[in-house]
Amino acid sequence: MNWRKWAACRSEDPELFFPVSEGGASLIQIEQARSICRRCPVLHECRAWALRNGEYEGVWGGLTAGQRRALSLARTTGPDR
Repeated sequence: MNWRKWAACRSEDPELFFPVSEGGASLIQIEQARSICRRCPVLHECRAWALRNGEYEGVWGGLTAGQRRALSLARTTGPDR
């Protein structure tokens, strides 16, 4: 299945998902993007794709770039490693 076909963001302005920062006035934009992600039927597929492909810009799968970096770091440096 091509998960992108079912993505809730497919009809949204892509710029919404690429804020200039993760703080300040961008927090409103991030929350708007994440609210779309929360109602997305393929949120988990999108998130997995972004993590697997090293997508560290923008909001993917309801996570910001910083959140995905932290998650990736935790996976590689966790207690099992």
